Amino acid sequence: MENFTTTFGNSVADSAPVERAEFIRKTYLWLAAAILGFVAVEALLFLSGAATIILTVVSAGGRLGWLAVLAGFMGISYVANRWAMSDTSSSTQALGLLLYVVGEAVIFVPMIAIAVYYTGDATVLVKAGIVTIGLFLGLTLTVLITRTDFSFLAPILAIGGFVALGFIVASLLFGFSIGSFFAFVMVAFAGTAILYQTSQILHQFNTRQHVAAALALFASIALLFWYVLSIFSSRR
Repeated sequence: MENFTTTFGNSVADSAPVERAEFIRKTYLWLAAAILGFVAVEALLFLSGAATIILTVVSAGGRLGWLAVLAGFMGISYVANRWAMSDTSSSTQALGLLLYVVGEAVIFVPMIAIAVYYTGDATVLVKAGIVTIGLFLGLTLTVLITRTDFSFLAPILAIGGFVALGFIVASLLFGFSIGSFFAFVMVAFAGTAILYQTSQILHQFNTRQHVAAALALFASIALLFWYVLSIFSSRR
C-alpha cells in the first residue's frame, strides 16, 4: 500500500489525541454503516429475486463464470479503493465505499445460498457473523490499545495473498476442492490482514481518510466472514 502520510500530512498516530479520537470515531461509524449497508443490500437481492438471477448467471457460466465474477470484483475493488482514497471530494469517497459494499453483496450471493442450503438453517449467517465480529473486535482492540506497528506483515500478506489467489483460480480452472483446511488457513490470513490494516490506518493514513480506512477494514471483515461462513457450511 502506498504511504499516503508523505502526500497528505501527518499520520493518525502522530496527530493530536482529539483528532485521533475523532478519526477513529468517524472510521468506525463509516464501518458500521458499511456493514449495515451490506446486510440491507444482501436482503434486497434475495427478497427482490435478483439473487436468483445472479445464481443462474454464475451457474450457467460454470467455473469460467466464477472466474469472471472474481475478475469483475477485483476491478470493482480497484475503482472503489481509488475513489475512497480521494482527498478532494468526500462524496467520491462515500461513493467508493458504496460501490465496494454493493460489489461484496453481489459476490456473496452464491456463498450465502450454499450455506443456507447445506445447513438448512438461515441462522448460520447470524452465527458466522457473531464469530466474525468477535474476532474482528479482539484483533482491532489489540492494535488500538498497544498501538503496535504491524507493517512487517506486509510481505507475508502479499505472498500469502498471491498463493491463496493461485489456489482459488486453480480450483476453478481444474475443478478440485480446496477443502475446509484452506478455509481455516484463510481465517488466519484474514485475521492477519485485520491486524495489518488497523495498524496501517493508525500509522500510514491521515485524519481525513476515515472513509478509506473504513473500506480497508470492511474488506478484511468481508474476507473473514466468507471463510468463517465456509467453515460453518462445511460441517454439513
